[in-house]
Amino acid sequence: MVDRGSGVDICPLSILQSLKINTNRIHTSNVCVREFDGAKWDTFGEIYLIVTIGPTEFRITFQVIDMDTSYNLLFGRPWIHMARAVPYTLHQVIKFEHDKQEIFVHGDDDLPIT
Repeated sequence: MVDRGSGVDICPLSILQSLKINTNRIHTSNVCVREFDGAKWDTFGEIYLIVTIGPTEFRITFQVIDMDTSYNLLFGRPWIHMARAVPYTLHQVIKFEHDKQEIFVHGDDDLPIT
């Protein structure tokens, strides 16, 4: 999920566990996250993951939270700015440049994200 309003990139702890990523890789952080309804959540810490989107690999710092979410990963402004991406929420499309090519990721595409 891409959220232009989010000031952090978020990874639920349950996703790390289902991917069998060792929780020892999580570093402590003092970040507190607010939900859409204003509720506060302290993060479990932060983790650096390499995420492949189409032909591009991104090293992303995710804040790890221990709560149920409706998404697997949340890409916020840190990733959007790093990738120099342009999200088109209405059309469920993200555009960024890689090797002098425009990459389009559609919400319903089979473009691999790993």
